[in-house]
Amino acid sequence: MSTVPTGTGRRINTPRQVLFASLIGTTIEFFDFYIYATAAVLVFPRLFFPASNPASAVLASLATFGIAFFARPVGSALFGHFGDRIGRKKTLVIALSTMGISTVAIGALPTYHTIGFAASLLLALCRFGQGLGLGGEWGGAVLLAIENAPPNKRAWYGMFPQLGAPIGFFLSGGIFLLLSRWLTDQQFFTFGWRLPFLASAVLVFLGLYVRLTITETPVFKESRERGEQEKVPMVAVFRRHSRALMAGVLVCLATFVLFYLMTVFALSWGTSALGYSRGKFLLMQMFDIFFFAIAIPLSAILAERGRRRTMLWVTAAIFAFGLIMAPMFSAGTVGAVSMMALGLFLMGMTYGPLGTVLSELFPTSVRYTGSSLAFSFAGIVGASLAPYIATWLAKTYGLPYVGYYLSGAAVLTFLGLLAIRETKDDDLVISKAKPS
Repeated sequence: MSTVPTGTGRRINTPRQVLFASLIGTTIEFFDFYIYATAAVLVFPRLFFPASNPASAVLASLATFGIAFFARPVGSALFGHFGDRIGRKKTLVIALSTMGISTVAIGALPTYHTIGFAASLLLALCRFGQGLGLGGEWGGAVLLAIENAPPNKRAWYGMFPQLGAPIGFFLSGGIFLLLSRWLTDQQFFTFGWRLPFLASAVLVFLGLYVRLTITETPVFKESRERGEQEKVPMVAVFRRHSRALMAGVLVCLATFVLFYLMTVFALSWGTSALGYSRGKFLLMQMFDIFFFAIAIPLSAILAERGRRRTMLWVTAAIFAFGLIMAPMFSAGTVGAVSMMALGLFLMGMTYGPLGTVLSELFPTSVRYTGSSLAFSFAGIVGASLAPYIATWLAKTYGLPYVGYYLSGAAVLTFLGLLAIRETKDDDLVISKAKPS
């Protein structure tokens, strides 16, 4: 894997190198993120919280799951600052390292039985570290792709880091499924659950190696040579691009709610209220994740013809899906599989162009910070408490209200899309993003 020298002595990244580097990093990041999400439902309520009230333990575990989403904006501001100041490459390496160290540390933590409440606090701290790393990773990976892309292929390039989500989810679900098959329940809860977290170290080293072989993006180089850098990118985003930031948050909202309903909430509700075994439901989700993966490249092809139009149609479909989600989920195994397949397909259709859409809303000098902050703030509003809110709604008012919750999020995303313009013809080097 090598860069191509130019006549000026500079090296440029090959398309294969760029796409693999953007994909491998987000795959690792989302693998780390999802093994926590799975463990937050299956493991942590039992091992890291008091066992006297199982229902409270589940809610407490889901609350620690949400901590990462509050850490994301901190990571976005921190890594975005350096990504817009010193470059995308160096920042991506540090962000990946932060996420990896936090994940491996979780695999080595003592449990509540050993050190009491301190175990819960340490788990929350490591979860914060995961969110910090992901807050810097996602935006940089997307920029690595689209700032190296030909003008008419930005949506196609931009969907490669998005593919890291279904691949990471498939790997995380697969490893927990294999552990459930190979180990007894006692072995799984004694040491088996730790293995995915510890094994993440191998993936992180692979990702770091790949990231260290790439060069800086040409768009950032040209911006830096023209002296366009901001002293404090985050301040510039809030002062001059606040409208784009707010619109970006709304554009992401339905995506976050939909995904965490189809994964974390569905796993929790399916293995408790609906009585599915852990292994069976993980297998169902692994089958359905293929629909997520298939939809991402399809959505990128459509988005090359128009980002905004594609997202508007998909968001309308998500609104309709929210109205039929509950009866499908309750209609036996076939209904539950079909519900998650349709939901994850729609997730892929909205997630594929999302990184490109957000990145094109901001000029190069604040693009890392702006797109990362929009994504992270949307995570707080749309994902951090989504499993918690959905569980409360289902237990208090019934499962249909979880679907109404999703439809409401789709309405807000639709409004966000109406507030932005079409960006497919914008020039990233000479940005047409207007301050608000």
